[in-house]
Order: sequence, then C-alpha cells, then structure tokens
Amino acid sequence: PAPLDSRIHQARPHPGQLAAAAMMRQLLADSEIRESHREGDPRVQDAYSLRCAPQVFGAVADAIRFARETVTVELNASTDNPLVFPGGDVISGGNFHGQPVAQALDFLATALTTLQAIAERRVERLVNPDLSQGLPAFLTADPGLSSGYMMVQISAASLVAESRTLAMPASIGSIPTDANQEDFVPMGMAAAYKAQRILANAQRVIAAELLCASQGLEFLAPLRPGRGVEALYRRLRGLVPRVAPLDADRPPAPDLERLARAVAAGELDPGAEW
Repeated sequence: PAPLDSRIHQARPHPGQLAAAAMMRQLLADSEIRESHREGDPRVQDAYSLRCAPQVFGAVADAIRFARETVTVELNASTDNPLVFPGGDVISGGNFHGQPVAQALDFLATALTTLQAIAERRVERLVNPDLSQGLPAFLTADPGLSSGYMMVQISAASLVAESRTLAMPASIGSIPTDANQEDFVPMGMAAAYKAQRILANAQRVIAAELLCASQGLEFLAPLRPGRGVEALYRRLRGLVPRVAPLDADRPPAPDLERLARAVAAGELDPGAEW
C-alpha cells in the first residue's frame, strides 16, 4: 500500500517509524486481499488508524525504547545517599530522587494508551459493516440473530477508557512530606503501578484486535493475506488452548485471555517470522 512506501518514511526518519513501516511491508507482502482492492475500491485514502499506523507504532516503539534505556541506566547506577568515593570522600547528594524513572514510566503509560486506543479503532472498523468493506456485522455469519464479536469491541473501548484515566502523569503530582524536607517527590511508585495496569489493558486490547482480525480472514477466504499475516494467523490458530473461529455465539473472554497471555509472552510477535 502507498502509505507504506519506504520513500515516505525515509522523508521523516524516526527510527521506530522506519522499523514499523518495514515490518508492515513484510507482513503484507504478496497479499491477495490487498490486490483485490486495487480496482473498484471507492476509498481515496484509508482512515488514520490504518494509513498512519507506521507513524503511531513508531512513536510508541521509540517511547518504549526511551523507557528501557532510562531504566537500564537506573538499574546500573548508584542511587544511595550519601555516596562513598575512592579516597574516602563521603558526599551527600540526590541520586536517590526517582524523577528520571517516574517520567519514563509516565511516558511509557501514554505510549501504551496510544497503542491500545488506535487498536480499538481498528477493532471498530472490523466489526462495523459500514466501515469493514464487506465483512458481516460483528463478524458473525448471522448478524441480527447473533452478537458475534460485538462485546469484544465494547470491552476494548472500556479498557481504553480506563487507560486514558490512568495515563495522567504521576510524576507531576508531588506532595511535600517530612516537614517539607522532602518537598518535591517523583511519585514513581504510582507511575509504575499505573504503567503496569495500562500494559495489561493494552495486551487485552491487542488481543481483541487479533481475535477480530483472524475472524475477518475467515470471511475473506479463499483470498490469502500477506505472507507475514498468514504466518501469524497460523500461529494464532495453533495456540493451545485453541482459539477457534467463531461459528456460533460463545463467551469471548476465554479467547481474549488466551490471546492476551500470548501477546504478553511474545508468542504472537510478528518480528519472530524474520
């Protein structure tokens, strides 16, 4: 697709964006589904949640890399007070202050909220027949009689709403303590707690997108997706316990939880194919 053209991304060479676009080109290579839309498709351009995916994925990846680098420095740093140096110098300072990590975790929280928010928008495009370009309503063969994956989108929207509330930075919320001696504190534990919760939400929203996307592929057969997407689809369907195609209404929670665990464990990492 044109939005993945490498020249576009070389013109704005953020590292994450370049990597995301390259991975998406690999995922979609030789897609018969893509080829089927070359003629007769009324759309001039795709919606942002599709067309701008490399830019958003890239920004998220860069934020994750920044958080990882910050935490790596911190884990290998001396944060005691005072510090004792060779020669016997004992110097009191402030290396214990957790602002670098707290800010990095807040940045991570906003990035993960962004990731799940754009994923939820694509879930909506999969289950909504006004947006899905031919897929049945809620990805069920019996729309109107069956709920299909209606509740999957509702659940994803609920998780995103919670994450948006949690994404308010903790590191700007200092409250003085210790008779105002500790008059500016980073609130790093709150930042860590919120980031952990937002990460769990993100894993479930990504699971929702994977669940709906794999079901969408069932309706597009015999057209084949891109090589990378097809390999990912096979891995998803090969999970144990099995995440089977939806042929009749059933509670989606077990499938969502299985996929969320797979996402967390890296079992569905698209980069594992290359």
